[in-house]
Amino acid sequence: MAYISTKNEEEKVISVQSEEQWQRRDLELANWLRRVKRRRRAKQTVLLGNIEVDAEMFGTLACLKRMNIQTEFSCAGVSPLDEPEDHSLYAYITMFSSEKTDRFVQFAMGRMRHRLLVTFEPSRNRYDLSSFFIGHNRSFCLLLQRCAETFARLEQERTAEKLTIKYGLGKHTD
Repeated sequence: MAYISTKNEEEKVISVQSEEQWQRRDLELANWLRRVKRRRRAKQTVLLGNIEVDAEMFGTLACLKRMNIQTEFSCAGVSPLDEPEDHSLYAYITMFSSEKTDRFVQFAMGRMRHRLLVTFEPSRNRYDLSSFFIGHNRSFCLLLQRCAETFARLEQERTAEKLTIKYGLGKHTD
């Protein structure tokens, strides 16, 4: 586990990446800085309620909202070739810790493994989930959406099972 100090706060890196993966990430950053970046298209946004979000992150955010997992910030990062000036190198989403959020983060780390960088800020009680590698933002958004959708389905099944056990639903004896 690594620690990142930011303005008198500590962020704990809770995901697992090897030293070689961190070296690859540093190399990708150095290469990205040297590359010529030409704009191909503008960043695309849509409304989620009354908040403008990146189109690539909409499915994930909508699914998390339906599950009552509270998010604060997000960015799909868009491809640096699409919009090099209005660009985040890494796609990310910030969410507040709760029992369900904690389960989702563990689920996503298990599913996305080294592709997901997860930090936790104890002072703000929130997680940052981001793409680990540069240039993988679109696939990160798709993988995170798939994780959210699968987690939502599993949570529904978990709730149904609890109700079945608690109320004896579905068990008929004659």
